[in-house]
Amino acid sequence: MSNQTKPDFIREIYASMGISCAVYNYGTEILTQLSERFAAIDEVAEYNQLKVLRAMQKNQVSEACLLGTTGYGYNDLGRDTLEAVYADVFHTEDALVRPQITCGTHALALALMSNLRPGDELLSPVGKPYDTLEEVIGIRPSKGSLAEYGVSYRQVDLLADGGFDYENIRKAINDKTKLVTIQRSKGYQTRPTLSVARIGELIAFVKSVKPDVICMVDNCYGEFVETLEPSDVGADMVVGSLIKNPGGGLAPIGGYIAGRRDCVENAAYRLTSPGLGKEVGASLGVLPDFYQGLFLAPTVTAGALKGAIFAANIYEKLGFAVVPNGTESRHDIIQAVTFGTPEGVIAFCEGIQAAAPVDSHVTPEPWDMPGYDAKVIMAAGAFVSGSSIELSADGPIKEPYAVYFQGGLTWQHAKFGILKSLQSLVDKKIIEFG
Repeated sequence: MSNQTKPDFIREIYASMGISCAVYNYGTEILTQLSERFAAIDEVAEYNQLKVLRAMQKNQVSEACLLGTTGYGYNDLGRDTLEAVYADVFHTEDALVRPQITCGTHALALALMSNLRPGDELLSPVGKPYDTLEEVIGIRPSKGSLAEYGVSYRQVDLLADGGFDYENIRKAINDKTKLVTIQRSKGYQTRPTLSVARIGELIAFVKSVKPDVICMVDNCYGEFVETLEPSDVGADMVVGSLIKNPGGGLAPIGGYIAGRRDCVENAAYRLTSPGLGKEVGASLGVLPDFYQGLFLAPTVTAGALKGAIFAANIYEKLGFAVVPNGTESRHDIIQAVTFGTPEGVIAFCEGIQAAAPVDSHVTPEPWDMPGYDAKVIMAAGAFVSGSSIELSADGPIKEPYAVYFQGGLTWQHAKFGILKSLQSLVDKKIIEFG
């Protein structure tokens, strides 16, 4: 098929899948302005692809590494090699990468609870953490929280311009401050995501005040977006979920903690049992997905990043507040769009769900999800349940009524999802368009 006729062919299939001519043309116009940014994303993906490949080759990943174990999981070659690969990718002393870590919140809770003791204090110098960590910490009371075990907490909010409040961070650090937690991504907030460079500046400041404090970075949604990771700029631990960026859309479960050997060892003893640590924990049948997912992660992340930038430009030019905006540098794959009404959030999510390969025929509704203080709507017709490296969107049904879009295993799918979200808003007359 010639280049001259291909656009008509593509236009026709978009039309057959519910995208109007006006929405399609608008998206095409936006894309003409993004070629240079997309080329830069591809360069980062190429670097990170080679970084992952180098780590796999260095650690001699073999066919035997893909076989897995059952029962206790003693002498699991694939599991141990994978953790060495992660340590090399993140340039850390050690890593814990396990299917027994159920999600990102679990990984973060594990890192915190294993490295804090009664009488210690946890500090967040970047404001309120993600909603599900509030019960882990004890900001909202919950059984088994850090607060119940005598770990205190304080936070220093970001300045109005998104900067660090260094004066009050210095005042907040005291003799009891044992661990500082830094959330890279925005969570359900409209603050800027933190770049690796800014995280490095914050860690350097914290260490200048108290050198022995542990600095942990919640790295969810940020892996492989830049050529550096927070562990390259001083983080003692980086923590994340395998059903986000590093799982490449293939990992069916799991989380990771990479960092200082003593911090990772503490986490391993908490995950399994004192005296057992990393020596047990069968990998079952997930190792091929963990390895191949990590191998694909840089390019999958690049596609999701292109989708986020496309979404920012689509909605910013329609007059909606977006974070980051259409031209800002990117440090995670999440795109926030503020609609100001629950109807806008719901319509957006309905469009994303309708674009899914799985459960496209169902309609997402807000519900009382565990760990949140308001109803949340989630759109994720995914091959892996809850996987947010796949095309997905979610948001709490509360002011300022913002939706958070992320993922897309391919750029082409992310593009279709964004156009479908816009079409949903147009069809419901929330946006006057065309």
